[in-house]
Amino acid sequence: MAIVNATDQNFNNETSEGLVLVDFWAPWCGPCKMIAPVLEELDADMSDKVKIVKVDVDENQETAQKFGVMSIPTLIVFKDGEQVDQAHGFQPKDALEELVNKNA
Repeated sequence: MAIVNATDQNFNNETSEGLVLVDFWAPWCGPCKMIAPVLEELDADMSDKVKIVKVDVDENQETAQKFGVMSIPTLIVFKDGEQVDQAHGFQPKDALEELVNKNA
């Protein structure tokens, strides 16, 4: 499954079903650029377990504010539309796998 870019308009629809890992990021953020290829790998390895959604905080401030995103990258795990876990800053692939597996 490909990584989805969500907006303020379609965020609820993109996170309403199953396990979803949301990456709140911005194009100018160094750690966000570092985590992007890790998320690509995670998507390739775990697309059967988790959907990955990216939200550009500059373009979608309403959603970022709704979830209290103060620093980026912020990764929030949703299960059937409900927030169940989160992590902040760059995370290595094994940490992201653990985050997904413990909420699956």
